[in-house]
Amino acid sequence: MKVGIVLGSVRDGRAGEAVANWVAKGAAGREATYELIDLKAFDVPLLTTNTHPMRAKKSYDDERVQAWSDAIDACDAYIFVTPEYNHGVPGALKNAVDSLGQEWVGKTAALVGYGSVGGVRAIENWRLVLANFSMTVTRAELNLNSFFDWADGLFAPLERRTQELTDLLDALEKAAG
Repeated sequence: MKVGIVLGSVRDGRAGEAVANWVAKGAAGREATYELIDLKAFDVPLLTTNTHPMRAKKSYDDERVQAWSDAIDACDAYIFVTPEYNHGVPGALKNAVDSLGQEWVGKTAALVGYGSVGGVRAIENWRLVLANFSMTVTRAELNLNSFFDWADGLFAPLERRTQELTDLLDALEKAAG
């Protein structure tokens, strides 16, 4: 099983990069293969195509969207590392998810949110969005709080987060397997 760890922030100085790397490190050595997929590396343009992504049959006119499609389609499951912006999902990641169709259908996802309240509202938004693709989303989630899981601007997760990550990975692998 191949699991994509989708780093969903494209901002300069993003906190999510440290989170995604921590998730990848925690997933190392497990039965499933985990791969970091950094949305920023794909430069996915705004969704303006006339062709509905669900009808595109995984074939896109824009090479950036095609590269994004190929990376996502190669995975059996995903961990979305998502910030919470203004009580919701980050626009760049939402656009990137919306830019694809069949690549997501029927697959499994887990959610790692971060922000001042642990990304809980973004995670709840994602549950609704991903349901549209008939995706299974694990109940287990990680809620990293910018007041408690960062120190002096550096990601320093609370001690209990290691077990929470293990529980999330276990739930994802069981649901996707």
